Amino acid sequence: MDKIQAWLATTPYKDFTLAIASADASFRQYFRLTSGEKTVLLMDSSLEKNSLAPFLDITQRLLNAGVNAPKIYEQNLEEGFLILEDFGNIHYLNVLNETNFKELYTNAIDAILKMQNADATALPLYDKAFLHFEMDLMRSWYLEKKLSHTLDETQQKILAEALNAISEVVLSQPQGVFVHRDYHSRNIMIQRDGAIGVIDYQDAMCGAITYDLVSLLKDCYIAYKREDVEALVLAFRDKKALNVEDATFIKWFDFMGLQRHIKVLGVFSRLHIRDGKEGYLKDIPLTLHYVLETAKRYEETQHLAQLLEELTSKR
Repeated sequence: MDKIQAWLATTPYKDFTLAIASADASFRQYFRLTSGEKTVLLMDSSLEKNSLAPFLDITQRLLNAGVNAPKIYEQNLEEGFLILEDFGNIHYLNVLNETNFKELYTNAIDAILKMQNADATALPLYDKAFLHFEMDLMRSWYLEKKLSHTLDETQQKILAEALNAISEVVLSQPQGVFVHRDYHSRNIMIQRDGAIGVIDYQDAMCGAITYDLVSLLKDCYIAYKREDVEALVLAFRDKKALNVEDATFIKWFDFMGLQRHIKVLGVFSRLHIRDGKEGYLKDIPLTLHYVLETAKRYEETQHLAQLLEELTSKR
């Protein structure tokens, strides 16, 4: 805190009041600086300074594409501090309900369309190796470490065949677009004028057209009826003017969701076991539900659904 105060003394925000705003799943912290009606956010990335350069790069890419990302007012890369535009305290998860979710999700889908126009040049590729690297987190952190299962040879084969089928479908859809990678209800802010602000995008990559759509519509923190989700999925396809049959596009979406949620089972388990963050344990049941519900729908993944039901029912 002394380093923060010392740096603030050299900025136009030296007389602002400092208060803790939030922390996220990484080792970043956020502080709100206040002076009268004016507020800004201070991002403290001193424990992971290497994340700042990507954050600055991605922020500019998004702003250039017309996405409402926070403007950066001051920076101290040596110590790991940024001062950012403050989008407030209200995110989608605070306000979503059965009445407004279609309108809010439509607005969020429009933001995806803008994000997909952002420059994705030289961003890390969501290739087959990385898709599998992420999915392997489920086995190591969820099945083995959290549930204490050691897979036998038959179970390993079922898992490997299913994961390969998932990555094949993911890679069969259009690629090469900007991917936020964590575009969900906690990372979409609602500002005072009703506009939405996009945050927590520094891990962006270049990948499949449905990734951010899945993050949004199959959110690990809130869920809606399948038929309503499918209607929004197809509305996205139509706005992209893609000439793809309904069933094919929904399968692309579903298999992208399988990839993401299989990864997230591992990530949430790791956050608990390695980082001591227990709050994510309560979100595992919905994430597992997404995996099971989707895997049962498709021949390529039905054995995976049976395997996961068997392993998770023993707990």
